[in-house]
Amino acid sequence: MSEIAERYRRRADAFEQKVAAVAPDEWENQSPCARWTARDVVEHVVTMHGVMLIPVARRLTPADDPLTAFQEARAAIEDVLDDPVAALTESDTPGGRMTAEEHIDQVVSDDLVLHGWDLARATGQDETIEPVDIERLWAAAVAIPPDLMAKYRTPGAFGEGIEVYGAEVPVPPEAPLQDRLLGLLGREP
Repeated sequence: MSEIAERYRRRADAFEQKVAAVAPDEWENQSPCARWTARDVVEHVVTMHGVMLIPVARRLTPADDPLTAFQEARAAIEDVLDDPVAALTESDTPGGRMTAEEHIDQVVSDDLVLHGWDLARATGQDETIEPVDIERLWAAAVAIPPDLMAKYRTPGAFGEGIEVYGAEVPVPPEAPLQDRLLGLLGREP
């Protein structure tokens, strides 16, 4: 199993546990994402999993139940990561040309971390992000060129209704790295 596949599975396990822990009356709770409820966060994650399948000519028809929908989306991505031909299929992405596994790692695997925090915040769960993930996402985020970060913060720059990151939230430089990461990516820690 590749490092990317292992990282994805670990993050998917953590995200699935959060989804499974959401009480029925918490799905409509407001998330840190301005226009999204807890249910919307999971729907977004599932939708993005489906987008990752397009370059490898696979489709996802998610269930209505958030947990089942995520489990199906996760299984589809794991199938791609386990298939050497599919995993190494190249395509053009907003971040440049990359393999399916690289795109999965950059988009949905990282989304599981950030949106896992969103879901935890919305539903009163533990908001702690694994230190290894904080460090990895921080390094990636601070390496984004300013012009690309500005585009990521521009609603609709990647399509109607798509906003990658919100405006940066000021966080003291001495704050824990998790808080600085969340602030950089538009969340109030």
